[in-house]
Order: sequence, then C-alpha cells, then structure tokens
Amino acid sequence: MSELATQRRTEVRALARTAFDEIAGAVGGISSIHRSVSDRIFATVGLGVGSAHTPVKAIHDAITDVVYTAVAESASLAGKVAEQTVDLPNSAPLSHTSRGAGLIAAVQGLVGDTLEAEGHELATSAMSVRVAGVEVSLDKDSLATTFPAATPHLVVFLHGLVESEYAWKLGGRPTYGDRLVDDLDATPIYIRYNSGRRISDNARSLAELMDELVGEWPVPVERISFVGHSMGGLIARGACCLGSDEWTQWVHLVRHTVCLGSPHLGAPLERLVHYGSAALNVLPETRPFSRLLRRRSGGIRDLFAGSLVDQDWRDRDPDALRIAACQEVPLLFGAQHYFVSATITRSPRHPLGRIIGDGLVLVPSASGSNKSRRIGFEVENGMHIGSANHFSLLNNESVYEKLLTWLR
Repeated sequence: MSELATQRRTEVRALARTAFDEIAGAVGGISSIHRSVSDRIFATVGLGVGSAHTPVKAIHDAITDVVYTAVAESASLAGKVAEQTVDLPNSAPLSHTSRGAGLIAAVQGLVGDTLEAEGHELATSAMSVRVAGVEVSLDKDSLATTFPAATPHLVVFLHGLVESEYAWKLGGRPTYGDRLVDDLDATPIYIRYNSGRRISDNARSLAELMDELVGEWPVPVERISFVGHSMGGLIARGACCLGSDEWTQWVHLVRHTVCLGSPHLGAPLERLVHYGSAALNVLPETRPFSRLLRRRSGGIRDLFAGSLVDQDWRDRDPDALRIAACQEVPLLFGAQHYFVSATITRSPRHPLGRIIGDGLVLVPSASGSNKSRRIGFEVENGMHIGSANHFSLLNNESVYEKLLTWLR
C-alpha cells in the first residue's frame, strides 16, 4: 500500500472512530439527564428511596441503565469496527481535500488540544505550510521545487478557528494570495494549524516555523506580511511578540500584519458559553450539558478575552467563574498593523450591528479598542465592511483592494 493510501485510510478510520466515540459519549450524557429527571420526578410523587414503592423506581432505573448501556456500547463497538474496516479507496487523503480538511479542522477546533494530548491521528501535524492540501517540507530543495518562482516578499496567510487554508477559497474564487502573485510580485504562504490548541502554543509553533522557513527560503527574504483571519490574526500577533522577545532574525523582516475580523478583545459567544456552562452546572438535570460545553478546546477558551500568552491560562482553573485579566501584548514595533471589521448591518452604528457585529466578533474587538482596553491600532489603519458576516472577510473584493493598497 502506498504512503498516500495509508494516510487516507488512517484519517478516514480515525474520523469514523471519533464520530462513534462522540455518539457513545452523547448517549452517556442523555442517560445522566434521564436519571436526574427521573430521580426528581420519583421523589416528587413519593416513589423515591425509602417509600413503599421503591421497587418501581429500582425496576425503572435497571431497565433504562440496560438500554442506555447497550446503545453506548453498540456505538463504541461500531467505532472499533470502523477503525479496522472503513476506507475510501481510490481517493486522496482527507487532509489533502477541501471537504476532508474542513471536517478535520472542525474536529480540531472543538477538541484539538485533547486530541494532541492523546496523540490522536487527527492531530498529528500541529502547524505546516500547505500547497494544494499537501504539507511542504521546510528544507531548501523542497521549497525550491514547490516554489520555483519564489520572491523576497512572503505573505503568510493564517486561517481562523475550525478552518483550514482552503477557507481562503470562499465561493470558489481565487484567493487573496493567488491574486497577489501577479499584483504585488509576492509569494503566498498558506499555513494550516490545529486551531483547538492554545493560541500561545500555536504562536510559538508559528515563530519556530517562520525561523525555519526564512532560513531555508530559496532566495533571501526581504519582507514578511501576515494576513490572519479571526484567530489567525491573534496567532500572528503572538508569534511576532515571541520573535521580538527572542531577537529572532525573521521578526525584523515583518513589515505588515493584517487582521481580518480578529477578536483582539475577545468574542461574546465564548463568554456566553463560559458563563452558561457555570449556570448549567448548578442542577443535576443540566449538569451533562455543562460537561459537554466544558469539553471545548483551549483555543476556544482563549477567545474569552483574546489571550495570547501562557500566563493567561497556565496553572489556572479554566472553569472558574471569574477569569483573570488578560495580559496585554503590544503590537510589533517597526511594522504597520491593519484591521478589518464587519457587521451584518450596513452601518456599524445600527443597534443590531452593535450587538451582533459580524455574527461572531464585535467591531470594538476587531478594531482592538473599547472603553477599558486598547491594543494600539491606528484608526486610519482600519477598514469596516457593512452587510457582511465573519466569513465574508476571507474572500471579499473590497477587502482585497484595501489589502493590496496596504501591502504596497
């Protein structure tokens, strides 16, 4: 069996096993909810423990336990069978295709840090340069072969949470990077990473990758520009901070960072989930829902306040109701920093636009400025897109025109 066929089979089976494992876990959660609700009902009508009708409850519990256990074990068994038998012959590895990479990216975004800790097959590559879905080795020969028209200007594209580099092809249109090849004589570098990892961990991986990439690039690198969508912009900022602290060579070549809908001050959805999971944990009937929400990845948790450094989360209770203040990370000195915000309404001042923003990120967070925090973006270095959603920023004509102007 070829190496690609082995990779395809491994990824397909790992994804199938993960799906059945999640089903088994969901059944366990449903069982817990059923038991909690039934206990309360039996106690209310006087059929609880110690009553004359205790056997009724005992029989009910025994039957439901058998049913739920059987369903969960069947799902678990199906996962084990799938792990040994499922395959998609005559097809490319999932991670090389747009849909396959999207499925893997979604799983990684939700529980990617757990997958990495377990050594799961779906988290084997933490961060890599990709071309047509295939990982590129960062040695001089491989880079020269993959990028025969390499230029001194690298434009590094970083996707967001639960995305892959294929996300830049939104709507099937040419990507920003593809267009910059002709319009700016720049070389686009598409990065793929496990977005469920902590942002600070991914920032460290990016700093290491850039050090290796610049050192092995076929021609001397003169300029580096980062373009990050959502979480990708935060990772770029974190990597620049690390590179600056460590006096690495590549960071002195960074001329631009462009953040498209990046939650520099946090995302309201993560705050809602954080406080909601705490509220759901109060009652036994809703506690399984709380456990489900608390399984979310460290990468998602970092979006509570836009955390970029280890100190924001290390040795701290992730489920504490009150989260410690986020450490502020300055923008890289010597580079130009740009941001793009969006609202689903035409005007950012519209009440709905103020509340929902682009659907995931509010305008103050995308621009890095509110009443209590200010990241440091210059107002004139920003752009707002109306009647757009969070994912519109991945491939938008107005954004591209502004991006081209900024990078020039």
